[in-house]
Amino acid sequence: MRHLMRFLVMGVASVAAMTASAAGPSEPPVPHNAGLPPAWAYVPIPPAAPADPNAPKPAPDTTPKRVPHSDVALTLAQIRDLHDPPDWHPDDHPPMPEIVGRGRKPGIFACAYCHLPNGQGRPENAGLAGLPAAYIVQQMADFKSGARKSAVPKLVPIMMMLNVAANAHEDDIVVAAEYFASLRFKPWIKVVESDTAPKTRVGGAMLVALEDGSREPIGARIIEVPENLTATELRDSKSGFIAYVPKGSLKKGEALALTGNKGRVTACVACHGADLQGLGPVPPLAGRSPSYIVRQLYDLRSGARAGAWSPLMKNIVAAMSDDDILNVAAYAASRAP
Repeated sequence: MRHLMRFLVMGVASVAAMTASAAGPSEPPVPHNAGLPPAWAYVPIPPAAPADPNAPKPAPDTTPKRVPHSDVALTLAQIRDLHDPPDWHPDDHPPMPEIVGRGRKPGIFACAYCHLPNGQGRPENAGLAGLPAAYIVQQMADFKSGARKSAVPKLVPIMMMLNVAANAHEDDIVVAAEYFASLRFKPWIKVVESDTAPKTRVGGAMLVALEDGSREPIGARIIEVPENLTATELRDSKSGFIAYVPKGSLKKGEALALTGNKGRVTACVACHGADLQGLGPVPPLAGRSPSYIVRQLYDLRSGARAGAWSPLMKNIVAAMSDDDILNVAAYAASRAP
């Protein structure tokens, strides 16, 4: 633990020095189109319909479920167990520590339930595989202190993380951080430039394409949906996502990420490393969920995410327009992790 925190402090100090020299004026103007957080990134979970107390309760579905390329069979009750999440591909990762695979009762459900056993994550949360352990530890400290929140109050995934952080022990956090940091983040998201995107509905805390295949103009949005909805609903850790992004956004995002914007926006690679692969304790962005990246940039710009490392991004993100945020997120997601 002492070695981990020493690495954290040294890494933050070096990045802070680099960012301070590149960020420009201490109070950059807020872009004219710095709008409200977009609903397509901050997906609200709709309230459940009120139950009819007189309606007969349906019999539980005990049919064994399966996903491609797995010999495992699980019932829905097993799949939904927060303290024993489905592990369809146990050979795809090392043995999970107890806190990752089981959590601790009461108060902490298994990390692998939301972030998946191989750490790939989903659009409503972070892909943790391959993130620096020091970075994960610091984010948990920020959740615990209340410094890291969401620009949209009561967003369910963030509320769940706040609860986990409040109940997690320091040893739990270090063990989980080291486990996820040891994993390799794999290609997970196919980015498609398009003038249109699937019409969607909310499924859980993410967008899912309508079953009829209908489409609509994409506008200034990123629409990230499961590649195989059935497998995603069963929490298959090998079933990825498709992100539809506006035409031209990848080229614009590349310019911002690699060279910045005439002193207004610092190039992302200055801190996040060549081709956005990460640099020291600064997290990689390549191949990560664009919905997640968009949320983090909005959270930083709004001040909702104000943890120990947030000042490194304050001036940069304050100078980013909504279009800048969309374009950078699209480009980052399109890069090979």
